Amino acid sequence: MRIVVDLNRCQGYGQCVYLAHEVFRLSGQEALTYEPNPDEEQRLHVERAAAACPVQAIVLDRLDGTEGSTTP
Repeated sequence: MRIVVDLNRCQGYGQCVYLAHEVFRLSGQEALTYEPNPDEEQRLHVERAAAACPVQAIVLDRLDGTEGSTTP
C-alpha cells in the first residue's frame, strides 16, 4: 500500500493521527508527516484514517493494480 497526502489540501485537523498514529504524525502545530509505504498490517487503520479526513487529502494506492481514494 502506498499513501499520498495532498499537503496543500491538508488542514492539519489530525483525524488521521488519531486513527493511525503509527503512520501519520503532526510535527509542530500543523505540519503532517507520514510513512508513505506502511506495513500491510496497518491497512485497516490507514483506510479508516483516509475516510475520516474532513478535506479528503489522503489517497491510497493499493499496489495490487487498483488505485484510488478510500474516502467517500
